[in-house]
Amino acid sequence: MIVRILGEGQVDVPDSELDSLNALDDAVQQAVDGGDGEAFTQSLAALLNRVRQLGRPLPDEEIVPSDLVLPSADASLAEVRELLGDEGLIPG
Repeated sequence: MIVRILGEGQVDVPDSELDSLNALDDAVQQAVDGGDGEAFTQSLAALLNRVRQLGRPLPDEEIVPSDLVLPSADASLAEVRELLGDEGLIPG
């Protein structure tokens, strides 16, 4: 699956990792729902770091449709609250 991290680019992450990413996404959702800024910062960083670890960066000149779009590491809690859907940042 192709994941875009806003401000960074795209990475190709194995589909088999969706469940592990969803667990991290749940932590982001809980922090946003609870308005916990510290937990939000930590959980978003953990999610983005995991995507970076698992994914293979795509060259900037290789632009393909993204399956998921994640906020940048410096996104605010309010910005992410606007991005969150019923299923969090990562559906599934």
